[in-house]
Amino acid sequence: MPRRARVPRSRGFLPFRASAALAEGVLTRAMLRGPTWRRLLPDVFVNAQTALDHRVWCAAAALLLPADAALAGLSAAYTWGVNLLAPDAPVQVVMPPERRMRAHPRITVVRSPLPADDVVRFAGLPVTTPVRTAFDLGRRLPKVEAVMAVDALLYRRLVKPDALTAYTRQHQGWPGSRLVREVLTLAEPLTESPMETRLRLVIVDGGLPRPIAQHDITDSRGRFVARSDLAYPAAKIAIEYEGDHHRERATFQRDIARLNALREMGWLVLRFTAEDVLRKPDRVVSQVAAALRERGHDWNTSAVIRPV
Repeated sequence: MPRRARVPRSRGFLPFRASAALAEGVLTRAMLRGPTWRRLLPDVFVNAQTALDHRVWCAAAALLLPADAALAGLSAAYTWGVNLLAPDAPVQVVMPPERRMRAHPRITVVRSPLPADDVVRFAGLPVTTPVRTAFDLGRRLPKVEAVMAVDALLYRRLVKPDALTAYTRQHQGWPGSRLVREVLTLAEPLTESPMETRLRLVIVDGGLPRPIAQHDITDSRGRFVARSDLAYPAAKIAIEYEGDHHRERATFQRDIARLNALREMGWLVLRFTAEDVLRKPDRVVSQVAAALRERGHDWNTSAVIRPV
């Protein structure tokens, strides 16, 4: 069995250009063909023990980018801390229309104007700014996925709604800018998870009033009791998305105590899972509608039911 070569300290566990390593004399072609190194892209290698997450693939792709190109789209969002990527998703990059780059299945290239002000270096990588990232996702993704992405960027305070609105206005002639404006009307900076975004959009797209996100519920003395993912405060209806973490024993016990406290205060609590949101959206809408009717609210007269 061949021995693994000693790893030069200068190479570590980050991707590198093989041509540069050969020119520096720290590696040989025979060493690169050995078990110590793994080829990721043309002329790009990495230590074979490196875990290949999307960050590593981004770093590999960045080594091949022209100077005026950058990581973009969902890869840029990932770099900024918002992970909405499918497993094994290719790296998304953007470059000016006149630039060319060899096609590769691990890299998706979008050609678009890319002013220097729209690119920064973050974690050592060229990446579109948060506002440009949000703008691109808002105009290129399907509506639900676009709102999920913008919600996440807003929630992390990487982008402010006013900044994205202003940027969209300044680029209103760009393809898809109209879609960004629609996404902005649906976005919610307080949304804490992508599935909460999906649940909210199921409700709104079902023709029901837009619920309030992350509503604090207090008792008659003004003491905090619970925070609801979504709520119609005037109707005392709380709507919760139940992720897998709610199955943990401690969380489950807290949820029961919280649910009982809300019932004592006259609140109706609806709880939905991923199965409901993704596969039974019509049932979600019908149950929320039934709750509103039960509480005597006609949603045809108001876009949002707010506290009285």
